Amino acid sequence: MKEFMLVFRNAPVAQRDALTPEQLKDVSKPWQDWVGSIAAQDKLASIGGRLEFDGATVTNGLVTDGPYAEIKEIILGFIIIKAATKDEAVELAKGCPVLKDGGSVEVRGVVQMG
Repeated sequence: MKEFMLVFRNAPVAQRDALTPEQLKDVSKPWQDWVGSIAAQDKLASIGGRLEFDGATVTNGLVTDGPYAEIKEIILGFIIIKAATKDEAVELAKGCPVLKDGGSVEVRGVVQMG
């Protein structure tokens, strides 16, 4: 089995941090179910988690704040899955809840070092 990183992207939505506990539960449940289904198939290698909206970029010693408001999509988070092929990883990615919100899932093979 190979490992693939699934990177979740969507438009920045400031209101996500202002959700009530009940709304957060409603948003989280499809994610838990989807990741749980991957784990039940023994294809979940690692949960990378949700990323904060604020960050910084370091380039040649220069530090800039980000992400910026003009960015159309931000990285929400990622997981590492196990699949025999990229096509199988893509099939697993098709069930991701971010797709129902207009987001996308980037599927990338992980190169094993050593």
